[in-house]
Amino acid sequence: GIEKVDGILLDLGISSYQLENPNRGFSFQNDAPLDMRMDQSDDLTAADIINFYDEKKLADLFYKYGEERFSRRIARRIVERRGQNLRGQSPQRGLSPNSPSPITSGELVEIIKKSTPPKYRYWQKIHFATRVFQALRIEVNNELNILEDFIPGAAELLKGDGVLTIISFHSLEDRIVKHSFRDLAEKNSEKYKVLTKKPLLPTEGEIAKNPRARSAKMRALEAN
Repeated sequence: GIEKVDGILLDLGISSYQLENPNRGFSFQNDAPLDMRMDQSDDLTAADIINFYDEKKLADLFYKYGEERFSRRIARRIVERRGQNLRGQSPQRGLSPNSPSPITSGELVEIIKKSTPPKYRYWQKIHFATRVFQALRIEVNNELNILEDFIPGAAELLKGDGVLTIISFHSLEDRIVKHSFRDLAEKNSEKYKVLTKKPLLPTEGEIAKNPRARSAKMRALEAN
């Protein structure tokens, strides 16, 4: 097997196929069951979180992983909607036909919309549902913990002058990459060097060709 490599490139973005496939439930552009599992054999889905997490746990999740300032309002409305459905309203189609809570991505988007002020929605650079959907995806796939565990092991695989390059797409990922690279270089200064004191950002031309690249940040670590 391969013991050492010249370079590793890790792109943390979701594939276009996953985003555009409504059955995967990653996108708020389609009304579909909330799934969001990268690995379809995993048990936890986004619908499970919306169905069964209590109000505080939902609010904490949206704030921690989505940095959503209206996390408590959104969590409260989700729980209220569960109660409405329990009082006799039919739940929407979804992964669990007997569920009393909002299941589809479209219904969740409406809940988020009603929970956020119009001024906040209209002046945001990103869609108002982005942060909540991001938080759900991170929780379902345990993304940040996996990333944090991956980086030291990947760095160990580098040959001399080998480079570990990571492209992240939101501040939580970028923070982990930044701190992990810095810690490796500080603890093993003879072994590793951070090549990017600041992240490399896409050019305006690249963003024009690929709008999904607008939030990308690239950092690199070199093995000595």
